[in-house]
Amino acid sequence: MTPLSVYLPFNRDCLRGAFVPAKRGGPPPARAGQWLIVQDQNLLVTQGDGDARLPTGEMPPGLEGASPPLLLGTYSDTPCWVTQLPRDANVPEGLSRETLVPMRGTRLPDDLLSLGGMAMQALWWESTSGHCPRCGQRTERIENEWGKQCPACHYEHYPHLHPAVIVLVRDGDRCLLARKREWAPGRYALVAGFVDNGECLEGAVEREVKEEVGVDVKDIRYVGSQNWPFPSQLMVGFVASYAGGQVKVDEDELEDARWFPCGQLPNSPSRHSIAGYILKNYAQP
Repeated sequence: MTPLSVYLPFNRDCLRGAFVPAKRGGPPPARAGQWLIVQDQNLLVTQGDGDARLPTGEMPPGLEGASPPLLLGTYSDTPCWVTQLPRDANVPEGLSRETLVPMRGTRLPDDLLSLGGMAMQALWWESTSGHCPRCGQRTERIENEWGKQCPACHYEHYPHLHPAVIVLVRDGDRCLLARKREWAPGRYALVAGFVDNGECLEGAVEREVKEEVGVDVKDIRYVGSQNWPFPSQLMVGFVASYAGGQVKVDEDELEDARWFPCGQLPNSPSRHSIAGYILKNYAQP
């Protein structure tokens, strides 16, 4: 079975080693290359032969009001520049918006999803790291790192990833799935939640399943992980066996949860997500 790291978009491994990060984000000799222009979780692209492509060359015209360009790294030895266009700004002529969000039906190829996801995370970090969380002074970038340091109190902090577990609960030839109120009608997915302070990943699986759907699990098995840039999560996937209890939905978190026959699963997540990968490869007993 293909490892998740090279199967799923948003994981840098999906780019097969062609991407080299520029941790510092400093400028090369010329500000030219490929442009990752983000606008409200969309990527601005050109269309060539029916395929979405990144604008190339100098910074495209018509980006007045965009954030200062940030060097993300190189892809196939070409510099990748990131900038963010305000939500209400007009899309420059010759470019079009394509969503980066799988749940909104993204049409972007996996390489652009992965580059766009890293671009969104870099922009999120820039927007949340400008001031020291300890004393409030303006921060400065640490040389050769993405981290920031306060020149006043010397506190250092680095891009924040928020670990979350996501789990398929199986019992023989049935699977336990859940849905949130805001999801599209008929869509169900896996139980998921953030890891608490002091928890191991397996402990987080047990707690989240008990809290959200009321059952106990055993035989918890790690499957793989996926970077999830909405805005900065690391989804850690598991499969677990049902160990007892009746389904009881936490109505503050979910609208519904129920058992489905493994061969008759409802509308489920797309292949772009670790949830879709787990259901495709591990739902059958």
